[in-house]
Amino acid sequence: MTAVDLPSWTDALPCPLSAGWELVRQQALPRRADDGKPLGGFSAAAYAADDDKLWLLSDAPQGHLVPVRGLARWIQTGRPLEMGLRLMLRRSQGKPLPVRLDAEGLVMRGDQAWIVSEGHRQHDRPAQLLRVSLRDGRLEQQWDLPRTWQFSDGFGLATNKGPESLTSRADGSLLVAAEAPLLQDKSAVGFDQVRLAAFSLDGGWSELGSLPIGPAVRSSSMGQGLTELLALQDHPGVLALVRRYQPPAQWGGRLVLHSGAPVLQPLVGWDLLDAGLPADNWEGLAWGPRLPDGRRTLVAVSDDNFNPLQRSWVTVLAPRHASPFGAQPARSWQCGPGALSVD
Repeated sequence: MTAVDLPSWTDALPCPLSAGWELVRQQALPRRADDGKPLGGFSAAAYAADDDKLWLLSDAPQGHLVPVRGLARWIQTGRPLEMGLRLMLRRSQGKPLPVRLDAEGLVMRGDQAWIVSEGHRQHDRPAQLLRVSLRDGRLEQQWDLPRTWQFSDGFGLATNKGPESLTSRADGSLLVAAEAPLLQDKSAVGFDQVRLAAFSLDGGWSELGSLPIGPAVRSSSMGQGLTELLALQDHPGVLALVRRYQPPAQWGGRLVLHSGAPVLQPLVGWDLLDAGLPADNWEGLAWGPRLPDGRRTLVAVSDDNFNPLQRSWVTVLAPRHASPFGAQPARSWQCGPGALSVD
């Protein structure tokens, strides 16, 4: 793995932070592909600027990737996105990866895709980090998650609460987070905190503390979880996507900027529905192309769960930049890691 190009705080976040986000484009994706098979379950996204493709990761029973062409063109002209042929995820011998792989997080590196799977509380279906070839979808290597995350009595990832987020950091390492507290981390402190771990250039794991996602949920009728992370070039924290759900169909999503260590504390948050996004199951984030004024776009993707009452959405947001000196967009005033005020 090599160092990666990440946006700066100035280019990628609202200025001031209270300015919020502008809805640039939004499109509902088709429910079926050209081959007639169902299309959906998109749990993560990654943008490849070289060929202007947005890669979507599906957590369908048989995991696969779908390239979506023309993201920058869509942003600039409004011409609809074009769905490419799905790339099935396969074992090194060419056979499909196990059913219910539950692929949830995605990072693109050249001709390779790094994928984190949620797994299950079973020894034969652990949560793992995978490296896959984009040439043929074949698995090249796989790693178990840190030992304290693994399944054992009263310990490890909870059922259906494995990692859903994966992001590149500036040094080339990968950052992964659990969706919900590990079983041994549940407590009466009043807040749900999820663990973070980094996968280094030499192939080893290091645990990095935790990140609070909200008041502890003790009711089985409500759920919350961390579904995505994005790193910034000049900021030690992360931008997190926190999903909330109240049956039968009340979805909520919030972007939260975190900083600090060993517990990443929330600095400011933005409600996605207030920004104009539909109430749905928002699971994926990716840094997108730049706008002509230099702002970096943020792409959000929803998982329709193959439910006819939901949709697969691709939405592009841009950070609003307000200036106290007139109509010109702000550049550096009050727009850096020291600008934590949201007033």
